[in-house]
Amino acid sequence: MDALDVGRIVVGLVLLVLGGEFLVRGASALARRVGISSLVVGLTVVSAATSAPELAVTVGAVLRDEPGLAVGNVVGSNIVNVLLILGISALVLPLAVKQRLVRFDLPLMVAMSVALLLVSLDGRISAVDGLILFCAVVVHTVLTVVISRRDAKSPARAAVPAGGSSVPEAAGEGAEPQPASIGRSLLLVVLGVALLVGGATLLVEGAVNIATTLGVSSLVVGLTVVAVGTSLPELATSIIAVRRGERDLAVGNVVGSNIFNIGVVLGLPALISPEGIPVSSAAVAFDMPVMLAAAVALLPIAFTGFAVARWEGALFVALYLAYTGYVVLAATPHDALEGFTAVMAWFVLPLIAVTLISFTAYEIGLRQGRRDPGRTTSSP
Repeated sequence: MDALDVGRIVVGLVLLVLGGEFLVRGASALARRVGISSLVVGLTVVSAATSAPELAVTVGAVLRDEPGLAVGNVVGSNIVNVLLILGISALVLPLAVKQRLVRFDLPLMVAMSVALLLVSLDGRISAVDGLILFCAVVVHTVLTVVISRRDAKSPARAAVPAGGSSVPEAAGEGAEPQPASIGRSLLLVVLGVALLVGGATLLVEGAVNIATTLGVSSLVVGLTVVAVGTSLPELATSIIAVRRGERDLAVGNVVGSNIFNIGVVLGLPALISPEGIPVSSAAVAFDMPVMLAAAVALLPIAFTGFAVARWEGALFVALYLAYTGYVVLAATPHDALEGFTAVMAWFVLPLIAVTLISFTAYEIGLRQGRRDPGRTTSSP
């Protein structure tokens, strides 16, 4: 293990923390100045900015003829975003989920995950497939901005922010500090993005050098080391946003980043590549379905209580660790793989499914009880 690579990882982590702080400060101030919610900023500006490392790595991998790294980076990053980043963020503080996100953005994330799996069944993401995915992101961005501007003009909607957003809507609160100017906010965003990209680049370079010396394949490196490394901007941004009270920005950042990853980070290189991007059968058979399952798992959690609780965050983190353990054991291959797979398939996953179904039914029952309090008065 080279000491220089370890140094790259350490410096990269420092830059990521600083970049996340600057980006959240600039984005939240920009949202208040322009008059749109932090959720919309997270779905558009912040998600595109924090996905810059994924885009750089994927384009570079395609140009170097390493499609496994390109696909593994995007698929792994989307898994990391939902299971690890949202999980850790929810452990710091339960996350608020706006109804708009549940009704529009989360279903679109699931739909694009399904679309990516379907277009990859033939073993290649063609230029036409890339164009369709890219256009979906463009339409989503336009609709997000249009709907936000329309809601901002509605006094009734502006007065009561759904999902507990902490972005101040009333101008009469004297204790609320005046947000920074648009110019300074944009400068903070640009500086934050630059630090995030630089930090992620250093960290990924050091981690990949260490991983490749251990003889790990490019797909596995993309799914694990590079995916986590390029998703660290999302992690830093989400945790800092949560700690600063911008909980809807944290969720919007992850959901918007996943949509951006599929439509732009994979769609754009496939669009400009003459032969498209080859997709391995292993990614289609296992990793893309896991990505889709993670996206689908977020729907009932967000629907039931319009929040991601701490126990749900802990469950997500545990699932990510189990997934990573399987990928590493399968790549080795290790003698423990068979036993690990049996325990996951016959005990852990069924237990998780029963737990999710039980808590979802419980939350739905609570919501129905709130809507009809007369029916619940006779119950103990």
